[in-house]
Amino acid sequence: MNPPVEILPAASSAAGPFDLLMLALLLLSTLMAVALALMVIGFSIRFRAGSRAERPGPVRHRRAIEYAWTGIPLLLFCAIYAWAAYDYAQLFRPPAGAMPVFVVAKQWMWKLEHRNGRREIGELHVPLGQPVRLVMTSQDVIHSFFVPAFRLKQDVVPGRYTTLAFTATKLGRFHLFCAEYCGTEHSLMRGEIVVMRPAEFEQWLQQGADTPGIAARGFALYRRYGCSGCHEPGSSVHAPSLAHLVGRTVHLQDGRTLVADENYVRDSILLPRKDIVAGYGPDMPSFAGQISEEDLLAIIAYIREKPDER
Repeated sequence: MNPPVEILPAASSAAGPFDLLMLALLLLSTLMAVALALMVIGFSIRFRAGSRAERPGPVRHRRAIEYAWTGIPLLLFCAIYAWAAYDYAQLFRPPAGAMPVFVVAKQWMWKLEHRNGRREIGELHVPLGQPVRLVMTSQDVIHSFFVPAFRLKQDVVPGRYTTLAFTATKLGRFHLFCAEYCGTEHSLMRGEIVVMRPAEFEQWLQQGADTPGIAARGFALYRRYGCSGCHEPGSSVHAPSLAHLVGRTVHLQDGRTLVADENYVRDSILLPRKDIVAGYGPDMPSFAGQISEEDLLAIIAYIREKPDER
């Protein structure tokens, strides 16, 4: 007997909660629509022309009814908003051991790179049951990373990084689309997510490990562009330490504090005068136009894993 055909399978950890939320919204909307329709039909029949129904004058003060029709929908709206906000926030809170994948979108393809340096175009291989964290940017225009079976959609924007976390829960191949019109060949910007058993994924991943890992490539770029000449302990230039930078709280010259993430590191390289660290001068030169998006991601991967300074 052939297995049933799934039109849109729920293939990620996000799919179940979002499907449940959508079902709740559908049921609530249906309930309200049916209730209003029945009231319209009932009043139309009862107060039709020629009926003997009593028609007293309008009642101008029914505070309880006014509070009810205002308060109950408001409470329902707030409850649904909190529910949806919680589920949405989980997409950006990956577990500590989530597998990083770096994504660069361009007209009209998806370019992806794993931590060990294995690269893909138009396909993303991931292990079943293991959390994955995507760090995404665009090389040209706005794109949108859309996987219907995973119930995931995230804009990919030039000039900044967006992130997305998921855990695949079904084996197979699932469609990847660009859901933002991005030019003449937008409809051809398609791909696939390939979900594999963990052991098979590790074997597949190691087949492309002959190239240096992304962090190793980032270290080479870090030295090539002269970053080590200022940010290492023995340098003659007074510059902030980069050890354990990503995730660390940074105090800025103007009194603000922020938690360093990929966007902060990117801005520090391309727009160094935007957020100057407290106790340091605006001496960092801008590398805008000199470093490609893929090389920026490699440098950030190295800084994320940068060991303690001796």
